[in-house]
Amino acid sequence: MNQRLIELYDQATILEGNGDYVAGELDPVKFAELIVRECGVALSPMLRDMVSRGQAYNLIKKHFGVDE
Repeated sequence: MNQRLIELYDQATILEGNGDYVAGELDPVKFAELIVRECGVALSPMLRDMVSRGQAYNLIKKHFGVDE
């Protein structure tokens, strides 16, 4: 996976604690929403250039650094 997914995970994590200790809990709904929005970013070239659906799938995988 790539750095962008880590950034989205961090954005969806609620931090709690005092100055000495900080714990985080992932908000799965927010994480999913951020991923969906990011998919729109990943698909922008397809929408602009009218690329095929197969290419759109590859763009999403490439954007998130997912290898099969």
